[in-house]
Amino acid sequence: MFNVEAANLATIRGYLEALQGGAVGEALAKFFTPDVRQVEFPNRLNPRGGVSDLPTILRRAEQGQNLLRSQRFEILSELAQDHRAAVEAKWTGTLAVVLGSLEAGATMTAHVAMFFQLVDGRIQLQRNYDCFEPW
Repeated sequence: MFNVEAANLATIRGYLEALQGGAVGEALAKFFTPDVRQVEFPNRLNPRGGVSDLPTILRRAEQGQNLLRSQRFEILSELAQDHRAAVEAKWTGTLAVVLGSLEAGATMTAHVAMFFQLVDGRIQLQRNYDCFEPW
């Protein structure tokens, strides 16, 4: 693996750890280029999917603080090639509030594939395919 590939995977690991730790604002923004695009493909929580720019990503992270008590990413596999990387992870989130039929304190699980494009060690494009377990 080339140095740029190892560095990009380290950036992505750091980003996921920051999300786990509840990072918001500049602590989260530092992982992204100013022109970042985050694409979320349709899933149970977001049936229409969507595309977010940096301000939206940061706003959603703040909103997540109200929705979740905690979240965890267990990286199952990771690959890098040049300025692209992919991560397969198991995500678990403990709810801070009632969500649909789930009570506060319930745990949600999703199997996630994330694809990244990085520029100068920062995420410029992120595509998420989130597959939630039934609830």
